[in-house]
Amino acid sequence: MSISRRALLKSSAALAAASTFSIRTRPAEAAQFNYKYGGNLPASHPTMIWAQKAADRIKEETGGRLEIKIFPNNQLGSDTDMLSQLRSGALEFFTLAGTILSTYVPAASIDGVGFAFKNEDEVWKAMDGDLGAYIRGEITKKNLVVMDRIWGHGFRHVTTGTTPVNTPDDLKGLRIRMPVTQLWTSMFKSLGAQPTSINFSETYSALQTKVVDAQENPLSVILVSKLYEVQKNLSLTNHIWGGYWFLGNRRAWDRLPADIREVAAKVLNETALLQRAELASLEANFRKELADKGMAINEPDTAKFRAALSEAGFYKEWKGTYGEEAWATLEKYTGKLA
Repeated sequence: MSISRRALLKSSAALAAASTFSIRTRPAEAAQFNYKYGGNLPASHPTMIWAQKAADRIKEETGGRLEIKIFPNNQLGSDTDMLSQLRSGALEFFTLAGTILSTYVPAASIDGVGFAFKNEDEVWKAMDGDLGAYIRGEITKKNLVVMDRIWGHGFRHVTTGTTPVNTPDDLKGLRIRMPVTQLWTSMFKSLGAQPTSINFSETYSALQTKVVDAQENPLSVILVSKLYEVQKNLSLTNHIWGGYWFLGNRRAWDRLPADIREVAAKVLNETALLQRAELASLEANFRKELADKGMAINEPDTAKFRAALSEAGFYKEWKGTYGEEAWATLEKYTGKLA
């Protein structure tokens, strides 16, 4: 059953309503395995809606033996809290961006190198190819389970309450809210901005009270979180691509019978492809919706930002951090960066 695009875009309430749906299931006894899945996005976000669809399909195809309860919007704690819970076994499943996961698996953030990817075709060739395989190998070494297909989150863009960002010079001195991640903070500092690490749950109020002047996120997050109410400019910088690895606790995964593991992996990987396609098809509508909400939209020349980062030594620094093998795998898809 596809999600109603009209329902997704009409309002956050309609988005949330779209997450409720029904499927026909076979009669089954109480679940043999009751697992929890934690996410950091609102229940109304397409990713959480697809996670619920996947959980329902897994329950159906396992005859009710595996039931996964969805906890969106950081209900189980911050990203770092949930990562800790996943590692300890208090949480069985979790979707997490590579930049946050890199606190435990350093190589996981390499797909978030600033201005590396030019478009999503380039991204998916890398993440479904050798770069994704390299990152999954590093995750597996840390005794976590990771699905083969990364879920999409999209390119990130800068919004401001002051002037739009058209060139690297427009970032100089800009107080911009950032997630707590060294890679992205380093990038914005290299471009002369003043990044400030603020939890996402506090971002709206920080923008409203002018603690910061700007923030950066994918279009879907800007819309669902109503950031257009406190920001007037949307600059389509495409500065960072981000995705969500679907992770599992190793002991919890191994407790599942082989046939249940097979179903779960199949469904989660297939759902990742459906979620990616949904987000891609909605991007133009998200953009129009934000314009209708009053945001002024501009499209900077991203090549100028890439050149500025190269001149500042950003790529050279991070090549040293990730190492020759990882960096060569990245450049196989992006072209020469450093």
